[in-house]
Amino acid sequence: MGIRSVLSKPLAKWVVERQRDWMYRPAEAQQRWLQRLLTGGRSTAFGRDHRLAEVQTVAEFRQAVPVRDYEDLKPYVEQILNGGSDVLWPGKPLYFAKTSGTTSGTKYIPITRESIPNHINSARDALLNYVNETGNSAFLDKKLIFLSGSPELDQKAGINIGRLSGIANHHVPAYLRTNQLPSYETNIIDDWETKLERIIDETISQPMSLISGIPPWVQMYFDRIQERTGKPIKDVFPDFSVFVYGGVNFEPYRAKLFDSIGKRVDSIETYPASEGFIAFQDTQTEEGLLLLADSGIFFEFIAADDYFSENPRRLTLDEVELGKNYAVVINNNAGLWGYSIGDTVKFVSRDPYRLLVTGRIKHFISAFGEHVIGEEVERALKDVMSKHPETEVVEFTVAPMVSPKEGLPYHEWLVEFSTPPHDPAAFAHDVDTRLTELNVYYDDLITGAILQPLRLTSLPRGAFQRYMKSQGKLGGQNKVPRLSNDRTIADGLLRTMSTV
Repeated sequence: MGIRSVLSKPLAKWVVERQRDWMYRPAEAQQRWLQRLLTGGRSTAFGRDHRLAEVQTVAEFRQAVPVRDYEDLKPYVEQILNGGSDVLWPGKPLYFAKTSGTTSGTKYIPITRESIPNHINSARDALLNYVNETGNSAFLDKKLIFLSGSPELDQKAGINIGRLSGIANHHVPAYLRTNQLPSYETNIIDDWETKLERIIDETISQPMSLISGIPPWVQMYFDRIQERTGKPIKDVFPDFSVFVYGGVNFEPYRAKLFDSIGKRVDSIETYPASEGFIAFQDTQTEEGLLLLADSGIFFEFIAADDYFSENPRRLTLDEVELGKNYAVVINNNAGLWGYSIGDTVKFVSRDPYRLLVTGRIKHFISAFGEHVIGEEVERALKDVMSKHPETEVVEFTVAPMVSPKEGLPYHEWLVEFSTPPHDPAAFAHDVDTRLTELNVYYDDLITGAILQPLRLTSLPRGAFQRYMKSQGKLGGQNKVPRLSNDRTIADGLLRTMSTV
């Protein structure tokens, strides 16, 4: 065993023991963080505008700080970009994480000296929890790859700006840098397809043990390797034992990805966002991701079905219920206050608090009042794929067809199969039936002949990659929304398909 794998075990034990101090007393940790945040924020421009110095309780905080999205935060961000200091948090941010918004264009999310440990230590602790539970640390002595955005950073107002994954790349511990791939020169290549070929050049002959990335882009990496070698990934990388992923629901990708690998490997799910590292999988034996209640974030939650009401009720962690969808609101030591990150989660445990990521609060279909959410379409697809085990899905998205040329409106499922179902009509029928079981409003519309059953549109191989490339979003941390309440993505995919 190498020095990394040997030393990781006592470090992992220490991290997990410290973690237990707060994971079974999360309400206390959350209250401490609220007070720390109030102390840190009271002397800022935001703090003065919202009279944070007068706030003592959660109720007073909710009165002082409304829930906001990026458009509400933007005037403060622009102050910082224009050279301002002590605006959202004392001093200036170390970084702005640049991300794309559907309505706001480019968003700049602050990361401060105080908040960077939330991003970096949480990623480290996810691996160390795995080492502590399984005893597998040998992967740390071999080669590791993190498929990510470019680590090259721009500057504005003296602040470094880049993608979160690129920023994180600058904070990989020194003891891992010597076995980290790809090289910096390869990682900064802008064109994803060129970059991917270079990554394969650098990794194909290496003892890869850990592979990390968003599942569709990891699948693309595997596909290209198999095209070159004609071998399953297990034969190309016999040391590969740990897969780390986040950003999307893994279930639609699981079957094809493990089929590409050709053997079972352990997986670790993480829940990072530009706004903060929210949760990670702390055990291989229990469902859900451990909410990081002691990592610089004071969390609030709003029931998804209450989110768009005039005065939605904001809940603290100890007020949430199991099995209910909530929008996530964070307040953190990067200067985000009452910030709705747009994700929805569902708690599956309260002792400790573990959750599942269920979708996006604005990614739904309710063109006819059905309010179908991401969790429901992913669950329907997963359940039906178990009835059609020959079927493998590469990617999919769902959109409403409000005014078809003839017949009733319907939901159109645009699916790229790597292995299509033997009977597509039966597959579509089964998905539609399962969705009516999961969503009573959709069931009412189908049985009431307001909607006709869903239509399945099979897309050719590579359709989603071509579409993402046409949008300048191929690779890195970019994801295709599972659901849209309009046809922008669906029609874009169909246009892309017509040009093939």
